[in-house]
Formats: sequence, C-alpha cells, structure tokens
Amino acid sequence: MVHTTGPGPSVHEGPNGEAQYRLAPGEDPAALTMRLEKDSLGELEVPADAYWGIHTARALVNFPITRRAISNYPDMIRGIARVKQAAARANKDIGVLSAEKADVIDRVCEEMWAGALHDQFVLGAVQGGAGTSTNMCANEVIANRGLEIMGHAKGEYEFLHPIDDVNRSQSTNDVYPTAIKLGMVLGVQRLYEEHKLLATAFAQKGREFQSILKVGRTQLQDAVPMTLGQEFGGFATTLREDHERIKETIPFLCEINLGATAIGTGITADPRYSESVRAHLAELTGLDIRTAPDLIEATSDAGVFMTLSGTLKRAAVKLSKICNDLRLLSSGPQAGLGEISLPARQAGSSIMPGKVNPVIPEVVNQVAFAIIGSDATVTAASEAGQLQLNAFEPIIASSIMQSVVWLTNACRTLRVNCVDGITANKGRLHQQVEASVGVVTALTPYIGYMRAATIAHEALAGGGTVRELVIAQGLMDADELERVLSPERLSGLILPTGVITLPELPEDSD
Repeated sequence: MVHTTGPGPSVHEGPNGEAQYRLAPGEDPAALTMRLEKDSLGELEVPADAYWGIHTARALVNFPITRRAISNYPDMIRGIARVKQAAARANKDIGVLSAEKADVIDRVCEEMWAGALHDQFVLGAVQGGAGTSTNMCANEVIANRGLEIMGHAKGEYEFLHPIDDVNRSQSTNDVYPTAIKLGMVLGVQRLYEEHKLLATAFAQKGREFQSILKVGRTQLQDAVPMTLGQEFGGFATTLREDHERIKETIPFLCEINLGATAIGTGITADPRYSESVRAHLAELTGLDIRTAPDLIEATSDAGVFMTLSGTLKRAAVKLSKICNDLRLLSSGPQAGLGEISLPARQAGSSIMPGKVNPVIPEVVNQVAFAIIGSDATVTAASEAGQLQLNAFEPIIASSIMQSVVWLTNACRTLRVNCVDGITANKGRLHQQVEASVGVVTALTPYIGYMRAATIAHEALAGGGTVRELVIAQGLMDADELERVLSPERLSGLILPTGVITLPELPEDSD
C-alpha cells in the first residue's frame, strides 16, 4: 500500500501492480477525475489535478518504503529547481530549446525555489534507480505547471515535454547528485549559523562563571580544582573547532558533474552546455560552482558525501559528550553532583511528583545516536557503488539531509531551551572545593609528592581538611598556604609568574 502525502487522492497498489486511487472519507466521488498518460511501458491513469505524471505514478507503486516523501526535504526540491532552471537557461543560450519553453521552465523553477509545488513531490525519498524517479517527478511537475502557464491542459506534453524539453541535455546521473549537493549546501549553511550561536552561548556562560571555583574530575574521580567558567569555555572551544569543519565542506559540495549526462561522456549534450549550465548555476546560487575535472570519476564517486557525513558525525558525537557532561553536572539535585541547574522544561515523571529531568540534553544525545547510524548507512552506500554510477545516492541523500536538519534543530533547542538558562549552584560548588583533597596537588612543589600523598590519605580518613593538616604539621605557614591555595592559582588563572590567564573564547562572543 502506498500513500501520497500531498493533497488529492491517495495512491494504492492494485492486485496487478497498477496504481489505484482513492478519495478520503467524505470527499465527493465526482472529484476523482483522471487523465491518461503514456510512457515506454504503456498507459496509466493519473489524477487529473496532479502535476506529477505517469513516471511518478509507477514509482509510487514500486517504492512503498517510507511515508517520508521528498516534500519533507525542501532543500532537495530547491536544489532540483536551481539545476533545472540553470539547464533551461543554458539550453536557451546554445539554441537547443526555444526561448518560449526555456522561459516557462525558468518561471516554474523560480516558483519552486520560493516554495510552490513542493507538495507534488509525493515520492518517498528512498527509491531504486539512483534518483531517476525523483528526476522524472521534477520533470513532470515542471512540465505540467508550465503547460498550465501556457494555457494548455496537464498532460498535453506535445507543447512542453517532461523529458524532451525539461530534461534536455541532462541525465538523472548528473542532475540528481548536483541537486542534492546544492540542497546539502543550503542545510549546512543553516547548521553552521546555529552551531556558531551555540558556541557563543557556551562562551557567554564561561564568562559568567569564570570566577566560580569547582572540583575538576578525571575518570569520574576527584581531580584538581578549576573554574566552572573554564569548563564552559572548553565546551565553546570544542564547538568552535567543529563549526569550522562544517563550513569547510561547502566548497567540496560545489564541485558538480552537470554535463556528464549518463556516465561522464556528455552524450546527448552540446559541448557548450557544460560551461553554460555551470555559469548559470553559479549565478543563480551565488556559490563558487565548479565543474569536476574528470566527469567519469565525478559521476561514480561518493567521496564528498562521506566527508560531509563524517563531519556531521564528529560534530554530533562531540556535542553529545557535552550533553553527557551537562546531565552529570546537573544530576541530583540532592543525591547527585548538583553543580549546575538546567532550566526546568517539563514535568519529569508520571509517578514521582516534582521530578524534573534533563530532557533537552537527552534529546540531543538521541540525535547524535541517529547521526552515527546515518553515517554508517552513508559509508555502506558509498562503498556499494559499482562501475560508472553509484545507484544508492537516494539513501545517501536522505540520510545526510536528515542528519543536517536534526543537528541544526538540536543545536537550536540546546541553546534556547537549556544553555541560555543554566545557573551555577555556588554554595554546593564552594562546599565541594573546601572538602576536596584534590587541592593537595598544588602543594607538591612546596612539601613534596610523598608528604602531599600522606596529607591526602589523612584528610580522606577524616583527620581534618588539607589546610588544617598542613598547618598542624608545620609544613607551611597560614599566609603562604592561603596564597598557594587561592582560587586563582588553584584554577590556573594566575600562573607562577603572576600572569592572569583566561580561557580563549570564540571570536564572535561579547
């Protein structure tokens, strides 16, 4: 059973594999009018009001895999629109498509770029054929909207043909990878901005908490003191490193294979077409679009997708680690670490009154798990390509585009619904530092490692605090001890030379 996600009748697989259309309950049966279309396999009825046609109808029956239609990936549709628009302009320039047809295609593509007709991309994103069904759907939608503009009925392809005109000089094998790369660029640009905002939010918290002393930990055991500001400043720095890696993927995505047609030889395309379509695409997108130097290689290679997917996984894993830390630092509030408080976003239990859970870091963790899985999918699909084409780009595209959108949304919700509202539990932090034997590490240059270890064991056994034991044993006087164990020196903010240091923060933070 297959369902379209846009308006109009649902589509079902009939007993002989044909598409059958049904109206929703309560709809007027007279509304179900059909038109007959033909392709190289025969004839098929499609809903008269649909902008898609026979190729899409067949694909709806063949690929009943996911209810997530291409319409759920607007960046992919915008990428297709720009490719088809650039192709129409190039075909007009070199004289293989009439100005009237090219201009109509151009106009429809501009409408698609603005968000129109997206509901007509009813196919699931996961499909066989290396994206052919997606390309055919785009050709049909553009052609039928173009016919409407020209004053003709949908399906009157003798006036504007989906393949002969809309797909002129093209193959799925150069259109689809170029379109999904453009869609990925759109998504990555938004992710980059959200990632920067999140890094800045952590940096601002780092400054807010820069003088609050706390106990550092290694292997979940007490270590030496630091400031809460240093901890949050570290979060900001690790994010900043990743958003630069994210930005670096964009130029790789701007290398395209338009003009390669089927396998990279450029068959059916005028020799002038490749440069013309590249120039138009660069003008339309504002990107530094470059034609790959080896179109044979570019048509079969999926390396750029592995690079982007790996970058997304790296960013997601590191962000997930930060969320693990936030959950630990806020654990409790009574029986855990309880060093910080996260904003209370919702009731945490249907049985325990008053319980509040760290739901925002938890959902970001789950996004990271999904991105790790998507990267494994992209890796397997990239490896599985054979000879002159990788047939598995649809699963690569849907996996990466989902990862980009989810990571973007995760960055936004973590910033807005969590990080901006984090507060420090200063009393508890002070109490933990005062009771910590980790401060003894700062005394080793003055009393030696072995004496410091003895003091630590005595303090843990309940013999007193480190300060009390050092003074009682006459190892240091009170003034010197106070200077050595000052918060600034314990956290490294003041070096032995007397220089005050602060953790480096992102350049765009205030």
